[in-house]
Amino acid sequence: MNRHERLTALLDMVGEREKVDVEVSAGELGVSPATIRRDLDHLAGRNLVVRTRGGAVASNVAYDLPLRHKAARNAPEQQRISAAAARMVDPGMVVGLNGGTTSTEVGRALATRPDMGEPTGGPALTVVTNALNIAHELAVRPNIKIVVTGGVARQQSFDLSGPLSQLFLDQISLDLVFLGVDAFDPVHGAQAHHEGDASTNRLMAARARQVVVLADSGKLGGHAFAKICATTDVDVLVTDGRADPERVHAFEEEGVRVVKA
Repeated sequence: MNRHERLTALLDMVGEREKVDVEVSAGELGVSPATIRRDLDHLAGRNLVVRTRGGAVASNVAYDLPLRHKAARNAPEQQRISAAAARMVDPGMVVGLNGGTTSTEVGRALATRPDMGEPTGGPALTVVTNALNIAHELAVRPNIKIVVTGGVARQQSFDLSGPLSQLFLDQISLDLVFLGVDAFDPVHGAQAHHEGDASTNRLMAARARQVVVLADSGKLGGHAFAKICATTDVDVLVTDGRADPERVHAFEEEGVRVVKA
C-alpha cells in the first residue's frame, strides 16, 4: 500500500467511524504507528481530520472531501462504469456531467474516444458541467465544447451550485445527463450528501431527455442526506458486476434499465 492509498484508507475509516486510533489503524493497514501519526498529521494540516491524543476524528468536511483525496479503492469499477457510460454518447450530443470521481472518468473516456477527435467543422460534443475540474480537463480538447453552469464553488469540492446554476440550467436542454451519486435506492431514489449538489443535479436531470445514474455496487441501496430525483425519473443505471441481483431486479421493476460494466 503506497502513501496515497494509505491516506485514502484513513479518510475512509474516519468517514465511516468518525474517529480512528493510531495503534488500531497501524495494525489494520500493516504499517508502523509512527507512519500513521505522520499520515494523520498530514491530513490534519489540510483540515481533512482533527488530530486527537492517540488518533484523529472527523472534521466538518470529512464527508465532503476534495476529489484528489477521495477513495481510490473502487478505481477499476469506476473505469469500467465510465467506459460503459461513454459508449452511450453519440457525436453531436449535448451531455451533462455533474461532479464526482465517476463523472470525471466519463469525461476522460469521452475525450479519448477516437471519433470525438475527428474533424467535423464544429464541436463533436457539447459538455455541460458544474464541475470545475471536468471543465478544466476538457477545455483543452478542441472538438469538445465546454459549457460551465455557473454558481458558487464550494471550498471542499470542485462543484458549482446555488441560484446562478438554476438560472443557467433553466435555459438549456440536454440530450443525456450522467449523474454520479452518493446513494441510489429503488424506493428512495438517487441521493447526495450535500443539499446544494442535490439541487443542481435535480435541475440537470429535469433538463435532460435521458437520465443515467452512475453508481458502483457499494452505493446501491444506500442512503444520503438529500434527494436528487425519484427512481422512476432515471432511465439507466450503470453499475459494476458485483451488484446484488435482487437489488438490480428491484430497479428494473421501477423501469430502470441496468447496465453492469
